Amino acid sequence: MTSGAVTAEDRQKALPRLLGAPIFWLAVFLLLVLCGLALPLRLPLGPNYWDTDVYLDAIHRIRLGQVPSNDFFAPVGPLGYYLAAGLAALFPQAQPMLLVNWALLPVALPVLAALVVDVQRRSRNQALALVLPFLLFALLPINLHSLYPAPGFDGFGHYNRHIALLLYLLVATLLFVGNRRLLTGLVAVLMLTLFLVKITGAVAGALLVGYALIAGRLRLREALLAAAAVLVALGLLDLATGVVRAYLHDILILISLNTGTLLPRFLTVASVKFNVVGPCLALICALFVAAWRDGTRPSLAGACAVVTSPLGWFIAVFAALAFFETQNTGSLEFIGLWPVLLLVLVQWRARQGDALRPIVLLLALAVTLPSVVIVVERAARALLGAPSYVELALPDLGPLGRVSLKPEYLERGTDMLEHYAAHQQTYRDLTLRGVLPTSILFSEIDYQATWLMEIQQAVAAIRAWEASNSRRLQGIFTLDFVDPVNHLLGRTAPRHVPIGNDPTRTNPGVTPEALEALRATDAILAPKCPPTPARVAIATHFAAALEGRKLVALAPCWDMYLKP
Repeated sequence: MTSGAVTAEDRQKALPRLLGAPIFWLAVFLLLVLCGLALPLRLPLGPNYWDTDVYLDAIHRIRLGQVPSNDFFAPVGPLGYYLAAGLAALFPQAQPMLLVNWALLPVALPVLAALVVDVQRRSRNQALALVLPFLLFALLPINLHSLYPAPGFDGFGHYNRHIALLLYLLVATLLFVGNRRLLTGLVAVLMLTLFLVKITGAVAGALLVGYALIAGRLRLREALLAAAAVLVALGLLDLATGVVRAYLHDILILISLNTGTLLPRFLTVASVKFNVVGPCLALICALFVAAWRDGTRPSLAGACAVVTSPLGWFIAVFAALAFFETQNTGSLEFIGLWPVLLLVLVQWRARQGDALRPIVLLLALAVTLPSVVIVVERAARALLGAPSYVELALPDLGPLGRVSLKPEYLERGTDMLEHYAAHQQTYRDLTLRGVLPTSILFSEIDYQATWLMEIQQAVAAIRAWEASNSRRLQGIFTLDFVDPVNHLLGRTAPRHVPIGNDPTRTNPGVTPEALEALRATDAILAPKCPPTPARVAIATHFAAALEGRKLVALAPCWDMYLKP
């Protein structure tokens, strides 16, 4: 009887123990990711979906043997593209938004697992509190600032979300990992990854590592070992591929193309994310009041006490993340504060009877709650609305075309495609004025549907033209922000031209090598539905490559400049 009673009691406790195990949630998350990649899912179309195609272009170029920064100008580092290419090789039918959103998981999940194993030796609750937020924010392609009110998944900001998650892991590592060797190793891995994904993420990471050194969480010897490991890895990578030098060269070009002062950008971040920034500033004030009340004064000893306290860490992490967000459009803004908030909660949970305790706990909740509400609400709206959505008829677009949207958006997108083709002069007049048909055109879901149908028209028209002219176009270049035709048709993309061609941010001068590659390209496509200032600027930028070509009216929305 006693044995049976114990067994029943153990069974009752098994489920809570399982749900309280961080590794269990990691395993569930990994299973969801693998299923999401393996299944031919169709996702609700969201704003700026064409940004996702920048990764598909890079994946195709990598398969052709091209190296980021060496063979094509890239807006960010090479690692994200290579990891996405690896996942695409394993899961060729994955929906692109999921594929790109999860591209950094082969690095991030092992780091998170190592962190969890170390932390749970001291506190399983703390390990769980570090794991669950990361998994929540990493699960779906959702940004914490929406560019369009209708539900859908975000097709932009992928590499910014990657950096936000990596900075979360870096802060958690610096604050909670106890094993010194593991701490050094994880810092090295995360800093190397940050550098190879996006340089501004590495700068923010360096600020955090520097603060950890000042605060005594990282010893000088450990910091030097981590830095040496990063430099050795980069040196070996550069010797093997030359990609690091080329990447640094691209960074210098990007800096020259993106000039401006930081203050307006900080004000923009404060405005856009005031739902987090406001509570952060209030929490900093409350913690300052508590520190003053507890005897901290303006002195060397007082400064040292603040630097090593949760207050000092909160200010440092907040400042580093704010700097990173000045360089972004679309991210998981300020989630790197969560590990510091865990420190605050641990400290103030024990301060029973303190008059400031409910205020600090309430403000900590106010910092975290907006991000949780936004990601859950946006995910729920997209997923609950999806069953009533309709799919686009895009037979030639493969996984890129596996999206759905509201019937009224599909109807409008279809009508606008025909309207743009029939009223070219109207939109050319707008381009002369430097304005778009609507101020948020690229964020509008119906326009993203129009763009997909425009691409479908191009692919079908090229196949029809090739069949009627008994000529195969070996290489194609598109005078637009993205260039999906090569990877959709399996053709050779020209070298030395940008991916993600933004005339205001990522469009360096045409080099002799780029011009030579473009002149050797069989066809250059000009999209027309609609003409926009960006499309006109790109065509003007590459005008020399169009000289001597035959102009072919390929389709209602496309002109083709054909190599003789």
